[in-house]
Amino acid sequence: MRLHRLKLLNFRQHASTEIVFGTGITAIIGPNGSGKTTLLEAIAWAFYGNPAARGSRDSIRWNRAPARASVRVEVEFSLGAHEFRVGRGLYSAELFQDRLDAPTVVGHQEVSGRLERLLGMTRDEFFNTYFTGQKELAVMAALGPTDRARFLSRVLGYEKLRLAQDQVRETRSGLRGELTGLERGLADAEVLASEHAEAKAQLAEVQGLLDTATRTREEATTALELEGPVWTRMAELRESVLEFEGELRIAERDVGEARREFERLDKELAEALAARTEFAGLESDLSTVAPLREELETLERQARAAGQRRSLAGRLREVEGQLQRERERAERFGDVDAALTSARSALDVARVALGRAEVEEEAASTAWVRDRQDAETKRQNLRDQYVDVQKHRESVVAAGAEDECPICKRPLGAVYQEVLETLHRQMEEIEVKGKFFKRRTEQLKQPPDELGATQAAVKAARTAVEEAAQLVARCEDRRRQRHDVESDLERLASRQRELHEEMTTLPETYDSDRHDQVRESLRALEPTITRAAELRSAASKAEDLVGRAEAAERTASECEAKVKGLETAIADLGFSEEAFTAARERYQAAEATLRETELRLASVQGDVRAAEAALTSAERRLREREERVRRIDVVRTDFTLHDELDRALHDLRLELNARMRPELAERASDLLGDLTDSRYNEVELDESYRLLLVEDGQVKPVISGGEEDLLHLVLRLAISQMVAERAGQPLSLLVLDEIFGSLDEHRRQNVVSLLRGLADRFPQVVLITHIESVREGVDRALRVDLDSETGASLVREDPTTLEGADVAA
Repeated sequence: MRLHRLKLLNFRQHASTEIVFGTGITAIIGPNGSGKTTLLEAIAWAFYGNPAARGSRDSIRWNRAPARASVRVEVEFSLGAHEFRVGRGLYSAELFQDRLDAPTVVGHQEVSGRLERLLGMTRDEFFNTYFTGQKELAVMAALGPTDRARFLSRVLGYEKLRLAQDQVRETRSGLRGELTGLERGLADAEVLASEHAEAKAQLAEVQGLLDTATRTREEATTALELEGPVWTRMAELRESVLEFEGELRIAERDVGEARREFERLDKELAEALAARTEFAGLESDLSTVAPLREELETLERQARAAGQRRSLAGRLREVEGQLQRERERAERFGDVDAALTSARSALDVARVALGRAEVEEEAASTAWVRDRQDAETKRQNLRDQYVDVQKHRESVVAAGAEDECPICKRPLGAVYQEVLETLHRQMEEIEVKGKFFKRRTEQLKQPPDELGATQAAVKAARTAVEEAAQLVARCEDRRRQRHDVESDLERLASRQRELHEEMTTLPETYDSDRHDQVRESLRALEPTITRAAELRSAASKAEDLVGRAEAAERTASECEAKVKGLETAIADLGFSEEAFTAARERYQAAEATLRETELRLASVQGDVRAAEAALTSAERRLREREERVRRIDVVRTDFTLHDELDRALHDLRLELNARMRPELAERASDLLGDLTDSRYNEVELDESYRLLLVEDGQVKPVISGGEEDLLHLVLRLAISQMVAERAGQPLSLLVLDEIFGSLDEHRRQNVVSLLRGLADRFPQVVLITHIESVREGVDRALRVDLDSETGASLVREDPTTLEGADVAA
């Protein structure tokens, strides 16, 4: 794989960065925190997404980018005969192939999966193959034997075998638990067979009882069917007799009632004839009642008219008194319209004066508030300025004359004291101005006299407006009262005329003495009138009573004939209470016998169902035991298989670890021969996974620092080659991040020279470091700096490197 171009937009501190990579050794140089390693993180993020990024997704966007600004990384690279361009943002990802305009894959997970298949490596394998992180060249030297073996297993992918073995062991443990539980819960076969035989015998026994109970019930049903019709006929006969006897009692009662009704009507007929005779003797006294009643009605009308006339006269006097009082009240209002016009004019004048006063008061209040806020704002600005200058002075004092200034980023030297004095003078000037504005603020806390005078004028003008408005309201109220009085005068005058007209229609004559005499005469005749009414009512019933008495006598004769007919019908039925009782007892005995046999049959049927359930349960338990035995066989087979698989994985790990050491040693020996021009051709990896230098067939016990760096480098490169070959990819790219931190200048140059000697194996090498002197031995150097003003990383070509470097930032 070869890198061609890297483009970053708002990724971490890289606001807009673009790098074009070439062959040879490229050094990316810059101070710590400038964003060098971020370039590697961007490449990994473009390939594998968020799992390859440091921190969360929300921390990827440049912290000074505008809200919702786009974040994007694009990487152009070649792999075999094809060229690819991958672009990834926070919410989208695309993969282009062979300069096509349309993406071949879209989506975060889809792009990551496709690249993982193309590279043949997971994220960890990619880092272990192409990237060598800070201090990783000598990482194995600081580890113990066990940790070195574990480190190599993890880097070469053997750790997957351990994970697989852990999963196998976990499954085997579950199978062991399941097998133990199944064996413990396995029932005894002989006990289950005995229970099954007992259940079959019990079922056969209760089925014999069921046949006997069924025959007994059939016999009882036959006996009940023979007695049923006899009992039914006797019951129907008894019902007929009871029905006739009921009708007979009703007929006998009707005979008595008919006789009593005839006697009552005969008595009432005699009383009606006597009343008719008595009423004829009272007719002479009743002849004067009608004229007296007519005269009484006339006198009653005259009495009501006289009372109504007196009431109207009283109301007329009351209306005339109200009319006089309202006329006097109307005269007291005077010219209320002129007074209202004058009051309204005075209110308009007062409102105009109030408007002018409020405008003057608002202007004075605005000026006072503006001056006070201006003083407070300037005082607060001076406070903030004083704090900033004071912090600046403290940071300069803390840095000293020889250390780097926190503002200009260079030593102050001779101007150190001058800078302190300048800052001190600035603080004194700020303090003087602050005291002035403090006094000014205190002065402006209370409103000025001019504002108080305008506020008093507004208050007086508002009082004048309120008084004028009250006067207008009183005048308008008097006008409404005058209008009400005029309406009342019209209403009272109309009512006076109506009362006069109503009185003229009433009669003026009425004789109260004659009225009393007529009432007394009718009161004396009242007993005679009442008795005559009673006699008239009784006498009017005589003709009706004659017909009703004849009808009652005919009804009594008919009821007597019906009684005789019912008595004959009952005798003809020939019903006997003794025969009825005997038939009932036989039927009830047969019915009781049938109920007992049905209960016995139901009980036996329940026993049969219980026996069948017991047999079914025994058969089910036998089947469950057979299934459990089969499951035990399956689980035991799986357990044996996983146990053997665990041992096989363990042996495989031991074999791979045993084969790994000579293979790594062989690859490192080849690389060492290339780097040293065959001065050294052999290294060994002992049982503690330490790399030993062999010279003339003997392990060299003491090696120099340069030789140690050489061994570390060839071991790391051999590891990367093994990982790449297992992924099916040639190892043409190598990225080394801060590997020179613990090396002196001479050893750094040795490592660079060694890397240049491997140009045929690694045509593209990227070195990331903060050490400036490395630029002298590389083909191309890129400078990364952090702009203190914008907070963004800037990447540019170092002017001291070879010409022809293809890079843009």
